[in-house]
Amino acid sequence: MIRKASECNCEIRKEMRGGPGSVKLTSFVTADELYNKGRMFSGIPLEPACGIGYHIHENETEIFYIIKGTAIYNDNGTEQEISAGDVAICACGEGHSITNKSGSTVELAALIILK
Repeated sequence: MIRKASECNCEIRKEMRGGPGSVKLTSFVTADELYNKGRMFSGIPLEPACGIGYHIHENETEIFYIIKGTAIYNDNGTEQEISAGDVAICACGEGHSITNKSGSTVELAALIILK
């Protein structure tokens, strides 16, 4: 099966998890297609000055893969730069956020796996 980009579900979330600006989520697959072992596999472009606010994951792990650009990633209270090719893993019970403080779009893929 091939799903064309135009067939993917997109939504805009303002101040996602209390973060700055708006974030566009493009869902690549459904929970059923993840065999209900995950709840999200999405592309997320972060425009300059936009991000996802700090939150804790319960009973799930979230993985970010940075496709393009550089952002600030908060890993359980420690901020560091994360760039294209980097992977950030927020395990069950841990917290994170991500913010684009650069002047160009950051592109990432996010996968949430259920415990």
